[in-house]
Amino acid sequence: MSDLPTASVHNSVGQLRADAWSSLADLTHQLSDQATDAREQTAERLADLLALLAPVETCWAFPGTAGLDELRRLHENGEHQRLARRAEDLNRALGSDSYRNTVSPAGPAARPGGAPGISGDDETADDPASLDPGTRPYFEVLVVGDMDAAEEDALRKELHQLRRAEDEFVYELVVAPSFEDAVIASLVNSSLQAVVIRHRFADRSRHDLQVVRRFFEGAAADPASAGAPGENWRHSEERAQALGDRLLALRPELDLYLMSEASVETTAGRLSRRFQRVFHAREGLLELHLSILHGIAERFRAPFFTALRAYSQRPTGVFHALPISRGTSVVNSHWIPEMARFYGLNIFLAETSATSGGLDSLLAPTGPLREAQDLAAKAFGARQTYFVTNGTSTANKIVVQAMVRPGDIVLVDRNCHKSHHYGLVLAGAHVVYLDAYPLDEYGMYGAVPVEEIKRKLLMLKQEGVLHRVKLLMLTNCTFDGIVYNPSRVMEECLALKPDLAFLWDEAWFAFARFHPVYRRRTAMAAARELTDRYRDPRYAEEYAAHRERLGDDPDDETLLAHRLMPDPEKVRVRVYATQSTHKTLTSLRQGSMVHVFDQDFRHKAAETFHEAYMTHTSTSPNYQILASMDLGRRQAVLEGFELVQKQLEQAGVLRDAIDQHPLLSRYLRFLTTPELIPRRFRSSGVEQPLRTGLARMAEAWEEDEFVLDPTRATMHIGLTGVDGDTFKHELLMDRYGVQVNKTTRNTLLFMTNIGTTRSAVAYLIEVLVKIAEDLEERVGEMSPRERAAHHRVVNGLGSLSAALPDFSEFHPAFRPSARTPEGDMRAAFFLAYDDTECAYLTAEEITEAMAEGRSVVSATFVTPYPPGFPVLVPGQVISKDVLAYMQALDTREIHGYAPETGYRVFTEAALQARRAGAAAR
Repeated sequence: MSDLPTASVHNSVGQLRADAWSSLADLTHQLSDQATDAREQTAERLADLLALLAPVETCWAFPGTAGLDELRRLHENGEHQRLARRAEDLNRALGSDSYRNTVSPAGPAARPGGAPGISGDDETADDPASLDPGTRPYFEVLVVGDMDAAEEDALRKELHQLRRAEDEFVYELVVAPSFEDAVIASLVNSSLQAVVIRHRFADRSRHDLQVVRRFFEGAAADPASAGAPGENWRHSEERAQALGDRLLALRPELDLYLMSEASVETTAGRLSRRFQRVFHAREGLLELHLSILHGIAERFRAPFFTALRAYSQRPTGVFHALPISRGTSVVNSHWIPEMARFYGLNIFLAETSATSGGLDSLLAPTGPLREAQDLAAKAFGARQTYFVTNGTSTANKIVVQAMVRPGDIVLVDRNCHKSHHYGLVLAGAHVVYLDAYPLDEYGMYGAVPVEEIKRKLLMLKQEGVLHRVKLLMLTNCTFDGIVYNPSRVMEECLALKPDLAFLWDEAWFAFARFHPVYRRRTAMAAARELTDRYRDPRYAEEYAAHRERLGDDPDDETLLAHRLMPDPEKVRVRVYATQSTHKTLTSLRQGSMVHVFDQDFRHKAAETFHEAYMTHTSTSPNYQILASMDLGRRQAVLEGFELVQKQLEQAGVLRDAIDQHPLLSRYLRFLTTPELIPRRFRSSGVEQPLRTGLARMAEAWEEDEFVLDPTRATMHIGLTGVDGDTFKHELLMDRYGVQVNKTTRNTLLFMTNIGTTRSAVAYLIEVLVKIAEDLEERVGEMSPRERAAHHRVVNGLGSLSAALPDFSEFHPAFRPSARTPEGDMRAAFFLAYDDTECAYLTAEEITEAMAEGRSVVSATFVTPYPPGFPVLVPGQVISKDVLAYMQALDTREIHGYAPETGYRVFTEAALQARRAGAAAR
């Protein structure tokens, strides 16, 4: 079986399953084409493959065990031609997802001769689903219960008979006889949308699940690890509760239903928080069937998109702004008819400048737009969600302005997106910059260690200004894929300042909510976790023991050395997250969201947030962007888990394709977790989490201070002798149309997303092979002198050119206190508006001034692209490290700096006057 798929070479059960079905189709064709005496070996391989798929298919309704049983019967009966055709049909339907849209995806009970949905021989005229084929979304429902075959068939048959032509959706059943089967199915089968837990189910699976356990290593599927009492459970209610908790922790979007034979009235009162409804097992299935469909319908709702579509279909008379509305200025034009042909008519029919009525107002929503935002809040685990139509840059500014007054102190990662820096200028915050750990060899920064944040907070406490610290701002995950542990960061900070608010920039992390491992590292999940923890009476006991260990008056070094816990009597959880929906989920460009989980929002922040939102939000928002976010939310809650899992799989395929290619691996390699995250931040010791299965990945993401997002693949290209900027523009983009965003002098960042396909990965590999072949040919034809020059370039790209500079300091003219590092960046920013206060100096002139003992202070932001963060901010003292770094840069684009004029800096007179004015105040 060496040529058949094995778990050891796959990153997920989905990959293993897809390849196994493809191999199965190939083997059955070989079997049908071979002479009788040559079939024995192929038949053995086919039997091995069916055995491999047997435990896997228990997790799906299609093809499922019924499909395998049918193939097995055809094989045993020697019907090799029919076997090959049927295997090919099943494989094609599975690979293309066409089974979701077939006439009546009915299960084995309705189709005794075959698997769901694609048998051409079965009668379906009596099935209501056959009346409108291909128009209704298909999903699967997990039924947890230890049933024999007759019970299972009867359950399917009764639910099939309840189907009606007017049903919006159609579903099939997957039966899990045990706790373990249920958990594994929920992790494996992304088509599951609802779970029905019956009163009897076992702890452990009776199937041989070794092939799928490898991906979880037991931790994700072990009933004991859920806190379940195992065989000593006394009440089915307790068992259902434990299983429900586990399933919701893994996939909170699932609708849970309970079928009990106990007193359902009492059970419903105790378990209603977990379960949508509780049913008595002997009262029929109609209400259950209707509830399942209703639950999906609730998530399927897209109220604003529906309202916008209805508006576009209504005849209207426009006596207002926006001539493009209804398309009249376009379709009647003699000069721009291609606009209508290119975009289509609907986009114009759906345009309006009205801010009331059926379409609602973004600034004061009361109808479908408010419903859409409420549904988004539920989907992302927030208490409130706000749509933003001009990007996360604006979303960041809204939160900063809402939370910060002039003179408040804000802690922020110096390497965050420029919108944070500009937002702090507008708000008048006094900024304390935090330094991330550097990765000098690759020209990038990691993330800010929690020790660095604590050290700054303790220093501000010693100076008596901790009460002025209002907000901590961090990027999660970073552009290069470094992911924080938000729970740990917030908990340790709240131990030092219990009312500190947090802004997590999750511009590139919106997708993380919809994967069970990623979710724990999102801001909203962490906020919920901490809130629940501090409300638990047991936490007060843990905190008391913690305080006793620390002593009555611990010094700063003790506080830095220990993981801190906040006082439950004082702590307030105040968390904000900004997400670019358009970057990692489905939305038109500039579609973003602000998620809020703030215990003090209503009485401390609601009014200021509203004012900040009004300040930065257009009174003429783009309704197409809003509608796309509404639909993007629908997609995320119904198929987000599936899409993110595929995104992860494509990232693994990309890494494998490079690592295992004999030519590409000589020039290219992907950086690993140990290369991007130092050992001191990885207590789990897991180096490549994705390659070691979901359980090991979960272990690292549970324990480590920082983890690496597997969907971000940073490729080292130093051995090619081509710098990152040239490789990106001249080779990938200009020559082959391959788009990448981030480069450093010796790396390229490739990101898979929910739209990445295997074909796209294959095209990238094809392009890289062509580039590598051209390189091989070019190097092979070099003269000795040219080859020596090429090796010097390669060596240069493989070594450190200039260390990444830390933030130097704000000049005393812009520091309210000589004892603290806070800087009044707003004062410096607006002082530079007076050109008489500024001058231009070259790097050589600045070096000469430093030699004379003078401080040279930047009057502007200086931001190279890449890496895209400000190397200098207004009011910052220019250091030798900054000059050396800037001199070593080979990037094409630097905002705020022009080589022909030099750096814009403040004059000595301006600095002296500023200091004199500050002293007088």
